[in-house]
Amino acid sequence: MGRASDSKAKLLKVAFQLIWQQSYGSVSVDDICEQAQVKKGSFYYFFRSKSDLAVAASDEYWRVNQPEYDRVFSTSVPPLERIEGYCRMVYEMQRERYAETGRVLGCPFATVGCELSTQDEKIRRKSDEIFNRTCEYLESALRDAAAAGYLEPQEVTAKARAIFALVMGMLLQARVRNDPEVLVDLATTALDMVAPRALA
Repeated sequence: MGRASDSKAKLLKVAFQLIWQQSYGSVSVDDICEQAQVKKGSFYYFFRSKSDLAVAASDEYWRVNQPEYDRVFSTSVPPLERIEGYCRMVYEMQRERYAETGRVLGCPFATVGCELSTQDEKIRRKSDEIFNRTCEYLESALRDAAAAGYLEPQEVTAKARAIFALVMGMLLQARVRNDPEVLVDLATTALDMVAPRALA
């Protein structure tokens, strides 16, 4: 059972990394199995298709990284510092990937979601679900910021979506330019969108 569990974990990790670094369409089941050192029969024991693996790999990546989101967005942290911490986390993650791979990889969920949104409904839904999870963290911070007087309560949802759109857009630019430093001022821009008076 331990060996089977190891095989599944390897497939999840390798699939996510290969798809993120390359693209869903360019990575085959054979590529994933070869990189993971797992037999193709084992792949189909765990997953009916590459699509099912991609969805499961997205969930696993989120599960592994959720504790960091929980830390950054902890209610013990002042609300504007949560927004700043989130932007810093995004920037640092891209710098780390750039150091490892020589490429800015952008948001993995946006990458595969954009590639397949018109082709694979399961993957489109999973990307959208994870986008919404991130927006819920942002909304939580902004609700507390509104309670502190930094913005109006009715602005919370729209501003959370706007910050998320800013982050996704900047990640896209950083990926195309292959330059993580595109993201260096992300926190300042996001905070200015929330509460420019607080930064004056």
